[in-house]
Formats: sequence, C-alpha cells, structure tokens
Amino acid sequence: MGKKSVYYCVVDAFTDSPFKGNPAAVCLLEEERDDEWLQAVAAEFNVSQTCYLTQITESDSVVQDQDPSGPTTNPRFRLRWFTPIAEVKLCGHATLAASHFLFTSGLVNSNKIEFLTLSGVLTARRVPESRDTDSLNAENSEAQDCFLIELDFPVVPLTEFDSAAIPSICEALDGATLIDLKKTTTAEDLFVVLPSGKAVADLQPQFDKIQQCPGRGVIVTALASPGCGFDFISRFFCPKMGIKEDSVCGSAHCALVGYWSKKLGKNSFVAYQASPRGGILNLYLDEKSQRVLLQGKAVTVMEGSLLV
Repeated sequence: MGKKSVYYCVVDAFTDSPFKGNPAAVCLLEEERDDEWLQAVAAEFNVSQTCYLTQITESDSVVQDQDPSGPTTNPRFRLRWFTPIAEVKLCGHATLAASHFLFTSGLVNSNKIEFLTLSGVLTARRVPESRDTDSLNAENSEAQDCFLIELDFPVVPLTEFDSAAIPSICEALDGATLIDLKKTTTAEDLFVVLPSGKAVADLQPQFDKIQQCPGRGVIVTALASPGCGFDFISRFFCPKMGIKEDSVCGSAHCALVGYWSKKLGKNSFVAYQASPRGGILNLYLDEKSQRVLLQGKAVTVMEGSLLV
C-alpha cells in the first residue's frame, strides 16, 4: 500500500501581509517518514525552514520521558525544523507558522499548544490583539486575524569572541565598523553590533566571505533610529545552512533580547528585522526564568499535498 499524501501549507511569519515576513513550509505527518525524506522535501520547498508536525498523545512514552512535568491537557505535537540542507535545533518563525496553521485550521480547540522539539518543550499561545475601532470595523477583518501568537522560547546566551577574527568579519560585512563582537553559546553564531540602524539596513554582505567566517551564521544588530517605533533592528546571514539571509529569525532574537536588555535596562521590546521582506517582533525577557516571549502574526499564502 502506498504512502498517504501529506498536507502542507506555506505561511509567512512575523507579518500580517502576504509576501512579507519569513516564509515557512508546514507539513502535517500522519505517519512516520525517515530523515532522508524530510530533508529531501525541505530541499524541494527551498525556503529557509520546512517544519514537520506529528500529533502525540499523553500515553506516548517518549513525551513522558522527556518532560518530567507529567500529563497535560494541552494539545501536543512533535515539531522538527529543516533548512534546505540540514536539521536545526531551534526555529522561531517556523514554530509561529506551525502554530498559526494549527490555530486557524480547526485541528486544535485550545488557546495553547505544546511542541516537543530538540530544544525541549516549547509552547505557543493565542493571545488577543489590541485593536482600535477603525480596525474592528474594517472590511474583511476575520476572527482568525484578530490574535497574536506568543511563543515561549529559551534565552540564547552570548559569550566573548576572539578579537583576532575582526578583520575577516569586517571584510565579510563589506568593511562595516564593529562596535561589539560576541558569539552565541548554542549554534556559535557570530553576534555583531554596528554603529547605527542605518548601517544594519544598508549593509551589503559578502556571502562568499561569510562562508569562511568562524561559527554557523552572523547576527548583525544596532539600536534603531529615534522615533522609528522600534528599539533595535537586526539581520541574520546563514549561507552555511543554505540561507543567505533569513528574513525574520525568531531564534536570533532569543540572543538579541538578552544583549539589548542589558544595554537599555528594560525587558520589553519592539524589534524590526531589516531584511528585504522585513518583519516585526514584540519581545519580552523573563530574566528569572531565562525565557523569551516572542509575539507575532502570520498569514497562510498557499496549501496543497505532497504526493510522494
């Protein structure tokens, strides 16, 4: 008997407009598929992330073994993330995309979903969006558009980085002036601070030279310009993982929020990722628990079936 077809959708995350934010393919699996198939499908979609959802039950022994908190009444899904060339341990925008699909498809009857991932149990909550009278009366405003999705992710710590690499990193960033340089402790992404938001937005990365830099990818950030409505802006380049520039990277913001919290002395932020597609994130750092709450919207732009 042949394999069942697999439902998929493509969702633009961290935006309320189609063709903005960061696209992710979301696949709902009703039966197990091997890693070779998962990676091949991700390569076929060729977007920054393809994620795979598999519903799980309370009796699943793997879940009980990995989550000592015990049974839960929230719907649970296994969630894995793949770039076109490799699996990753954490991805914010694809988690937001998967959550949006589940909340809007009728597959879950709950305002909270739990995901079992390589980074532990992550949660997504549907939270009300504050809307003014004009918004409420706007044509074509549907109920599914009137909420934000809040992700609960772990903080990504930063550590110091060898300054001997500064010349090669500057060259890879088209001669940019570096104000600060660190690296993440999880994926060892370089964390580069530039003098201004304009410097981040105008940056012309040299991807062949970024390929030769230490670490996995390069997070570039700066304070946003006064009066623009954002606290800081960023971009993320990761050609080693098949992603020249990630349009909006939730996991990078798990490192960004800790850095800017110390610099600005606050815990709540509105951040902008200044990629060509652009994206907005509402962020809150819980210093005690070392967790980051990321809020955003998403839009489904296509759906279909995988036939192989």
